[in-house]
Amino acid sequence: MSGKSSASDTPRRLAAIDLGSNSFHLLVANYQDGQLQVVAKMGEKVQLAAGLDASDCFTDAAMQRALSCLERFAPFLDGVDAGDLRIVGTNALRAADNARQLIDRAEALVNHPIEIIGGREEARLIYLGAAHALAEVHGRRLIVDIGGGSTEFIIGEDFEPQALESLHMGCVAYTGTFFPSGELSEKRFRRAELAALSEIANIQRHYRQLGWQDPIGSSGTIKAAAAVIAASGDGDASVVEREALLKLRKKLIGFGHLDKVAMDGLKEDRARVFPAGIAILCAVFEAFGLERMRYSDGALREGVLFDLVGRNTPEDSRRHSIDLLMRRYSVDTLHAEHVAETAMAAFDQLEEAWALSEEQRLFLRWAALVHEIGLAISHSQFHRHGAYLLEYSDLTGFSRPEQQALAFLIRAHRRKFAHKELESLPAAMQTAYQRLARLLRLAVILNHARPEQAVTDIGFTCDGENLELTLPEARRQSLLLNDLEQESDYWKSAGYRLRYDA
Repeated sequence: MSGKSSASDTPRRLAAIDLGSNSFHLLVANYQDGQLQVVAKMGEKVQLAAGLDASDCFTDAAMQRALSCLERFAPFLDGVDAGDLRIVGTNALRAADNARQLIDRAEALVNHPIEIIGGREEARLIYLGAAHALAEVHGRRLIVDIGGGSTEFIIGEDFEPQALESLHMGCVAYTGTFFPSGELSEKRFRRAELAALSEIANIQRHYRQLGWQDPIGSSGTIKAAAAVIAASGDGDASVVEREALLKLRKKLIGFGHLDKVAMDGLKEDRARVFPAGIAILCAVFEAFGLERMRYSDGALREGVLFDLVGRNTPEDSRRHSIDLLMRRYSVDTLHAEHVAETAMAAFDQLEEAWALSEEQRLFLRWAALVHEIGLAISHSQFHRHGAYLLEYSDLTGFSRPEQQALAFLIRAHRRKFAHKELESLPAAMQTAYQRLARLLRLAVILNHARPEQAVTDIGFTCDGENLELTLPEARRQSLLLNDLEQESDYWKSAGYRLRYDA
């Protein structure tokens, strides 16, 4: 699918939901001629991070707030194709031990998968959204997004990020940690700032060495700060000056308690977490020696939509991540391509009977290309090493469930079937991915001898979950037949049947 549509095309309707630690945001837009035209935009304070109990589990009340918000968002998704909608979760959903329970209920409500994204992927998408909003401004930028549970820092130029970090500090989390009783004082405020400075110290030198011309804030905190400063007559709503920020800091401490925070330009539902957000912002100004910061409206949800436009095209960032993995771990590219070609030939023959999707075709191909990356660690159990690398690396463009799915295919491509790992995938994915794993296993076996050409002349037919291979006479060689016999035993122990011409 092309990333752009011509002027005569019907606009493509896209939608994104950002399940943030403080707020949930919905954005629905038409995409045409390289531009997003907003159709609907909503945001609600859900404060998931504030709903984490001492055991790092969401309370029933927090889950109900989340589900009620999604129920209000759901009508706006009518008319949006499933492939044109992404729902992403960030820090609070990364942290909660019972996140899966909330995700399962939420997915049933909106009838769409929810993707938990890693911190650096969140930073990349934030930059993508901000960069599009700032497309007319050139030069290197520092983007800061203070969320409820984490703060993202990105340095980039045009549409290319050059440094991405996500630090564990956010306005909701810091409210609970440094202002638990609601008391506002210089001492408590400074403790919050010092904690933020300690987090920033890990990236401070590298970021200052890279440098920037334009510091940008893209979060609710910076937006609220600019609005409050503008309402007080100390600036305008598009920029925060250092002197005005320090004046705001002093005024917040003067309230003495979170319950008393009320200012022109500040929404009531943000007042309680606003001081913690300002403490983090003050630390950012201090750490990077900033005198001013502009506000940009482009953020995670806009970045999700622009990323969605590029998916399944040559610009898909996930393809670039796979290429990088292959180079990093010195993959035998020719062999990997042969395994991928064989896997695609098998997929094409079984696609209709097994109701497989184009997205699953992509994942099977990617898994084939990187199935040997574990060899860079050890030949013994290399499928396990490869699965670990896939699951825990920062892979641009991939959500955590997507990485888990790829890791499963790598783990399951040889030896005994990976039942435990299969069961850890979302239930809706399990049938398709156990099928993909078996196709990958066969593609690897058929190319075991590392032939000069990919093996694409095998017939694949299915009877339910059982497969039958039709081998040309020239393929019926002892090595392959021995491999298939052993593979047949693995299938039998897993409850499947593999037949082939002997």
